[in-house]
Amino acid sequence: MTITPALLEDWLRERYFTTTFDISSSGVENYTVDEVLALAGTSAASLGGIMFRDSHSLGGEPLRAALARRYGVDPGSIIATQGSSEAIYLVMHALLEAGDEVVVQAPAYHALVEVAASVGARIVPWAMRTEDGIVTNEDELIALIGPRTKLVVVNFPHNPTGATVTPGQQDAIIEACAAHGTRLAWDGAFRELVYDREPLPDPVLRYERAVSFGTLSKAYGLPGLRVGWAFAAPEVLAGCVRRRDYLSLALSPLVEAVATHAVEHADELLRPRLAQATANRKLLADWLAAHADRVAGDLPAGGVTAFPALTTVPDVTAFADRLDREHGVLVVPGNCFGRPEHVRVGFGGPADELTAGLTRLGDLLPDPS
Repeated sequence: MTITPALLEDWLRERYFTTTFDISSSGVENYTVDEVLALAGTSAASLGGIMFRDSHSLGGEPLRAALARRYGVDPGSIIATQGSSEAIYLVMHALLEAGDEVVVQAPAYHALVEVAASVGARIVPWAMRTEDGIVTNEDELIALIGPRTKLVVVNFPHNPTGATVTPGQQDAIIEACAAHGTRLAWDGAFRELVYDREPLPDPVLRYERAVSFGTLSKAYGLPGLRVGWAFAAPEVLAGCVRRRDYLSLALSPLVEAVATHAVEHADELLRPRLAQATANRKLLADWLAAHADRVAGDLPAGGVTAFPALTTVPDVTAFADRLDREHGVLVVPGNCFGRPEHVRVGFGGPADELTAGLTRLGDLLPDPS
């Protein structure tokens, strides 16, 4: 099977490095190596004794132990990967065969759909609807889950909308999967980034057929470290390792050492970035209100992205291209998520960059006709 081009990556591939005001990102402001190590109470000197030998296929023991302590899971249920993208790829290939039915939400991050499609799975979309950042039609998702459903794939808080579900809605989704013995793949990349609520519990703690994905790229501000993970049953991880032997083999021990420091001192890394995102979310709310005659969208309940529709723009992709080329402001057009009338705006970065980008975006929006 062939795999569909990743439109999001195609859009960002060069623009990411050349733009002036990046308000496209789905993660918080990035940390430097020195900042991470300082927050962990150590320095680069502590890395000098690392031996550049291969790491374990599931990830080094210190990193998996740190993840187990942080998230309350068994170390034997963890694989540490090259970002959560590798985890998604490995799990999909380990679990799915051609013809399997997979229920996915729409819109969605491309890997959560297209990897399954490339295996030959039959994709059943759930058109998610939200109000005030909360899903309103989980009943329609539950109705799609039946005896033929091999896998349900969801992402909360959601990329690109920032929407989430309540604990009761999460319970209902898990119960629907359990009723049919359906596996549940839960992408929790933005779990730590929530507003006015507690993070949702990890489904693997209560459902043995759940798999969850996590990453240091989003809430931790470490996308360039390329460390993610999956929590899953041993038989799922065995299938992942069998495929990883032909892909990446393992993580770098140097990367694992920095990642271990980050996970062991997660609160120190997360606290300032969540505070920054909370303040930026207020800036975004004010901007959405000020442009309500030209922009329609929910304020996100989690994550650091919003996905408003630009109601006066006839061609959002061309508009976003012009916004970057002529005004130095990078956003993601909604066609990258199958919603061409929308645009993804990221608010996890510096406040001055967000303000400058939103101002230029607002100035370019056509007046209502």
